[in-house]
Amino acid sequence: MDERASIPTIPFTFAAARAGVRHCLPFVPGYFLFGAAVGALAAQKGLSLGEAVMMNALVCAAASQMVALQLWTPDWTWLQVAACAGVAAMVNLRFVLSGASLRPWLSPVRAGFVYPALGVLTDAAWAAAVRYHAEGGRDFGFLAGASVFLWLTWIAAGAPGYLLGALVSDPRAYGLDLLIVLAFTATLVPILRRTRAYAPFLVSGAVALAASLLLPGYWFIVIGALAGAGAGAFLPARQDARQDARA
Repeated sequence: MDERASIPTIPFTFAAARAGVRHCLPFVPGYFLFGAAVGALAAQKGLSLGEAVMMNALVCAAASQMVALQLWTPDWTWLQVAACAGVAAMVNLRFVLSGASLRPWLSPVRAGFVYPALGVLTDAAWAAAVRYHAEGGRDFGFLAGASVFLWLTWIAAGAPGYLLGALVSDPRAYGLDLLIVLAFTATLVPILRRTRAYAPFLVSGAVALAASLLLPGYWFIVIGALAGAGAGAFLPARQDARQDARA
């Protein structure tokens, strides 16, 4: 039997791509509001409009852009560059798991098609794609359409966000800094609906909050993530041990 015949095929249709765009339309206002917050920091840090828009296109990660801009300094040292890159990487480390969760669905897709879409993957596109797949959808066009649409939306939000943000001296006065919290909460809710393992999330949040009060800088991100990962690795084994003991 031909081995290639046993490999499932994943369709790509423009109808599914349009469906991906349609499902992500509710996120557009939030992207432009988030763009205002990132643009405000970019303007305050002395970036030009072109640099701010280019950062949106190349990085395409609002939360890590926000963190990087808060660490921005006119005079960089190699240690500061490494610290900024490390914090940004830690913020975006969740996409390693997001991409891994999509592999069972997208593994038959050619790398030349799937990796560009994953390169601009966002939390909103991932959440929409996971829900689409859970409901029986298999068309790769859905993820590609959602990812590319939100990427272009984020690029488009760069210019008005920068111009509007330049007029906002303090984003916190308008509550724009809360957009990060709301964005991650919107991503967390569907994850919690599919799992009963609430403990790692609670541990991660509690430890991160304590670390933010006790330590300077952004160490709370690293410490909270490691605490949540440790809880996720330890607690299931402990629960299995209890079930074996009862048996």
